[in-house]
Amino acid sequence: MIRILDIVIASFGLLAGLPILFVIFIAGLFDTGSPLFLQERVGRNRAPFTLVKFRTMKVDTASVASHLASASSITRFGHFLRRTKLDELPQLWNVLKGEMSLVGPRPCLFNQETLILEREKRGVLLARPGITGLAQINEIDMSTPVLLAETDAKMLHSLGIKDYFRYILQTVVGKGSGDRVSKER
Repeated sequence: MIRILDIVIASFGLLAGLPILFVIFIAGLFDTGSPLFLQERVGRNRAPFTLVKFRTMKVDTASVASHLASASSITRFGHFLRRTKLDELPQLWNVLKGEMSLVGPRPCLFNQETLILEREKRGVLLARPGITGLAQINEIDMSTPVLLAETDAKMLHSLGIKDYFRYILQTVVGKGSGDRVSKER
């Protein structure tokens, strides 16, 4: 049932959001010259997939987890995209392709070994990664891998249609702060 909802909502979101996606893409061309950010992430059953987002950081920023990146790497337009969570919209394409769900554990990088091991122990990697979930609305990010894996497992254990819509709604109305970046770098 959740997969069907993912397909319906992602299809509608991409079609209805096409003008917004276009405007952000054009603004991104002026901001960084490269509006889309593509990065290999850990998917379901540890399968690699390419995550698609709008770029929020300078093109030459190191490919590390957000909490390890410098706040000075984020562009002014990138701050806006992160604050409004519009940088996540292209991931609807990943949802349509079946690589992600709207709700699930956020996909990590392959070099985040502690998080991968903690998620593996708890069966989290058996699920499709998601755009949002319990950890995101509670501002738990990848800087605390054990807590994140525990929260992901808790969410997946009890995830039903009611929670699915609750997490999406809370994300859309602004609950959670998105991925943190390092202030001191």
